Amino acid sequence: MADNATLVADPHTSLRAQLLEPITAGRLIATLLVLFVGSLIVDYTWKPTYPTSIPMVGHGRGFIPGFKNFFGYVFHYRDWIIEGYEKHTKNDRAFIVPAAVSRAYDIILPRSQTAWLLERPDNVVSAHNAHNDVLYSDYNFLGKAHARTKWYNHVIHRSLARHLPVIVSGIEEEVVHSTDAAFGLDTDEFKTINLWEAWLGIVPQVTNRMLVGNPLCRHEDFNKSMVAFVDAVIINCFLLNMIPKILHPLFGPLITLPNRRHWKKASKHSIPLIEQRLRDMARKEAGDPEFETWSPPEDFITWSIRLAKAEGNVGELNPVNTSLRLLPIQFAAIHTTVLTGHSMILDLLTSNPDADFIEGLREEAARVLAEEGGHWTKSALARLYRLDSAIRESQRLSNFSATLVERVVVAKEGITNEAEGWHVPQGSYISFNLQGLHHDGDMYEKPDEYDAFRFSRQREVYEALPAAEKDPDEGLRLKKLGMVTTSDHHLAFGHGRHACPGRFFVAHELKMVIAHLLLNYDIAPFEGERPKPKWVGATIIPPVEVTIKVKRRKGTVPQA
Repeated sequence: MADNATLVADPHTSLRAQLLEPITAGRLIATLLVLFVGSLIVDYTWKPTYPTSIPMVGHGRGFIPGFKNFFGYVFHYRDWIIEGYEKHTKNDRAFIVPAAVSRAYDIILPRSQTAWLLERPDNVVSAHNAHNDVLYSDYNFLGKAHARTKWYNHVIHRSLARHLPVIVSGIEEEVVHSTDAAFGLDTDEFKTINLWEAWLGIVPQVTNRMLVGNPLCRHEDFNKSMVAFVDAVIINCFLLNMIPKILHPLFGPLITLPNRRHWKKASKHSIPLIEQRLRDMARKEAGDPEFETWSPPEDFITWSIRLAKAEGNVGELNPVNTSLRLLPIQFAAIHTTVLTGHSMILDLLTSNPDADFIEGLREEAARVLAEEGGHWTKSALARLYRLDSAIRESQRLSNFSATLVERVVVAKEGITNEAEGWHVPQGSYISFNLQGLHHDGDMYEKPDEYDAFRFSRQREVYEALPAAEKDPDEGLRLKKLGMVTTSDHHLAFGHGRHACPGRFFVAHELKMVIAHLLLNYDIAPFEGERPKPKWVGATIIPPVEVTIKVKRRKGTVPQA
């Protein structure tokens, strides 16, 4: 029974109730909507204005059409790129395509203007800044200081190509180890394998043999953390695309919190390794007798330390910094290589069975490998003309980006395009139409068909000629059909002086993995219709649920 004392309301509770009473779900949503629209308006005023003489696809110019373009970008970007190619690029004209809400629109140049753009100096148009903007590197790669450095590119440019012949044997070890683990050793029964997961089990291990060496490249927790980091970057890019740029300083650090967590997990393994490598290399340089016969592993860690010492760059001898430099390389190397390998196997399995591409690739791989005594070398991999062509053809047909070779205008005075007579201001984005170029019927016979040997037939005929009959100029022309040779119609690795510096390693990696797979496994014919990838804006979502059936070929299992 309650006493007769007068009940007095808690003044704090009463005040809190009065403050919260107006905050209904409807009002909260309305407030957020007003904030979002207001942010869009501010963003709109900040974006560069393009000349009306440049035609545009999408819903048109202005704020209201721009709002419609925001939603259209999510669902119709690839369609717009194809439309622009047919209407404008084929007529040798640039066009404008809407971009994500946080980005300025892209100006898509025709192929004839490739040289004009790529010859502009870096203080006029910047590839580095454009890449950082597209990937939201200031947030995804743990801070502007780390995101804006060019050190990791500098190391790769200076060291990777010259050390490729040395590291091939180590890469081959990881290819065999990871591919056997991913596809199994059962020679009796076909095994159902998720193709995407198989490539995710192979590529990080092989890539990290080049980056951090053995045994860390085989450490499951380290590789899982790096894959999780890469996945987080992709998700964050999509989210930040959809948020007005003015709100990025607020949401960017929050959205990318998982990135730091994944890096910390990985750094527990990488930082001690880097610290040990620094000590060992210092003892070697000091003439320590215990290190007289020791040589540092040829990997990114060693190359970075060696170059930092040679150039007197003390900051890059910090183990934490070195572990951070690994992040953008992990992203570039893992994501695109898995996509390429996944698409290539699907292209191969769903190609015309009468062409017998798989047997043709097997014959070539077995022959070249036997010529080298059973182990891959740089020279042997260069002679895999059919496999090189099969990968390049997949890059052409199953492109994972609709546009590429992005540049942002950084010159304060902007840039003038003399060919078409227009001028655009600082902050403008300029790119090329990968989707259109790679599927142009005027450039490729049956452009929507996978022809694995499209780029190798002429090369094989030339190589079969007697030495006296070979024209050096023709040999040079045919060499340009290789997958690592970029051009104004082969843009999978970019083009010009900023083309992907790691493409030679990626080519070696893919060739060894696919050759090992085809030589050691039977793959059952693909069942049913091949699922198509989905496009959300400029981002492709591959059919990661696809499975294939494989069985180890008898007589190929290594004996213990």
